[in-house]
Amino acid sequence: QVQLVESGGGLVQAGGSLRLSCATSGRTFSNYAMGWFRQAPGKEREFVAAIGWSAGSTYYAISVKGRFTISRDNPKNTVYLQMNSLKPEDTAVYYCAATLRTLSYSSRLTNTRQYDYWGQGTQVTVSS
Repeated sequence: QVQLVESGGGLVQAGGSLRLSCATSGRTFSNYAMGWFRQAPGKEREFVAAIGWSAGSTYYAISVKGRFTISRDNPKNTVYLQMNSLKPEDTAVYYCAATLRTLSYSSRLTNTRQYDYWGQGTQVTVSS
């Protein structure tokens, strides 16, 4: 089992920044690729970003590319999502997820079904 706990959400004005953290425990963190997803009210959960186990590979949704940065600190068992230039449409509950699958050119890990473990989510609200 892997336990995931997100933090860092909150209320921010459009154009502002937030950094989300996802602390993990239970298994060897460096074995897992990690992803961030988000879910707005009335919408399906959607992919935001993914990072490989070694942090050498990342992948972003087009809607956040250039504004968001995913990173990880393996000794701290934590993955981060730095969110800059936030927009009202970024408002959602943000979830981190873990998978033993490998992030690669042929497998971008953008599907929720590719992940084995999920956190409880943290709310991000961007006001206009």
